[in-house]
Amino acid sequence: MRFAVVNLGCKVNRVESDAAAARLSAAGWSAAPEAEADLVVVNTCTVTGEAEKKTRKAVRRALRESPAETVLVTGCAAALDAAAFEAMDPRVRVVGKAELADALDELADAPSAKPAFAPLPTGSQFRTRVGVKVQDGCDNACTYCIVHVARGRATSRPADEVVRECAALAREGVREVVLTGINLGSYRHDGARLPDLLERLLRETDGLGPQGAPPCRFRISSIEPCDVSQRLMELLACAEGRVCRHLHLPLQSGSSKVLREMARPYDAAAYGELVRRLRRQVPEISLSTDIIVGFPGETEADFAETLALARSCGFSKIHVFPYSMREGTPASARADQVPASVKAARAAKLRALAAELRCADRARRAGATELALVEDAGRATTESYHQVDAPAGASPGDLVPLRL
Repeated sequence: MRFAVVNLGCKVNRVESDAAAARLSAAGWSAAPEAEADLVVVNTCTVTGEAEKKTRKAVRRALRESPAETVLVTGCAAALDAAAFEAMDPRVRVVGKAELADALDELADAPSAKPAFAPLPTGSQFRTRVGVKVQDGCDNACTYCIVHVARGRATSRPADEVVRECAALAREGVREVVLTGINLGSYRHDGARLPDLLERLLRETDGLGPQGAPPCRFRISSIEPCDVSQRLMELLACAEGRVCRHLHLPLQSGSSKVLREMARPYDAAAYGELVRRLRRQVPEISLSTDIIVGFPGETEADFAETLALARSCGFSKIHVFPYSMREGTPASARADQVPASVKAARAAKLRALAAELRCADRARRAGATELALVEDAGRATTESYHQVDAPAGASPGDLVPLRL
């Protein structure tokens, strides 16, 4: 039997989709293109109105192109409006994330009580950088976002469970594990916070894996500015790269007025000061970010403040998002929506600045040596999250020192 997994959305969705693929592979199924699959799993996204459209289009495509008897629809969009997907076709089955594993076992005719962690086969596309979900849900309520409704309250996985999974990956030769969560910095279990979890992971994976290879390293996928503690900074500074000196630190806007209207829990000055502290304490740090342009009511002056703060922060990468209305959020009900042409022009300006800043960050690292994870197609990703050519003879999944 053959399956296809269609993933939409964030890194957490990617991890969940990989877990679904691993579970089906462990049951003896093989991955195939949608047009040849006996089962299609669509992991949906609903973060913006545009993401919602892409999600519905992906389900319709699976129904049209696949011979599968079942199109299993899960994820955030399905959690918010299961009936809309069920109405598309009798072959659609909507499953919540909590029931997904049991549904996959049922459809695959696999034994029940299979362990939650099933590693993907060695040599598959997932064997270089492996994501591990340690947290889910969010207790914040940014006015442009509905994910806290779809995902629910913040929850954290037990540290023992996370450590077992990461140790198993390290033993198999995985050299980089990406810790993921909807609000990763809110991790808390039995009093342990994210720095506690990282310290334990460093201890319990040290020495695991291929002899002579660098130890497994960990990357923080994304963390909110308010969750970057002094202790986390100290860990980044002293872990010698085993916790990658790269943070994805969402900014969303450089205007304090816009941040307030987004219900973000910081202002532009606080964000700028955090970046200055990070650069003082971790000089090698690489910072990437998310920025929304054209949020309702954003003026040219507000956008100019965003450009200025982005430049002063010296980001290594900026993900630029023109604001997209998501029905059901406070921001979508505002009357002062920014025209699409204005949003497009601002996005183009910010992308141009992002390219300039990325080149500047790469130039700043010239002559430095970083461990880089070899990907496919002869490329490698450095600790600071720059793409470089892999050395001749290196295999995907290797962690190799490269002079930039």
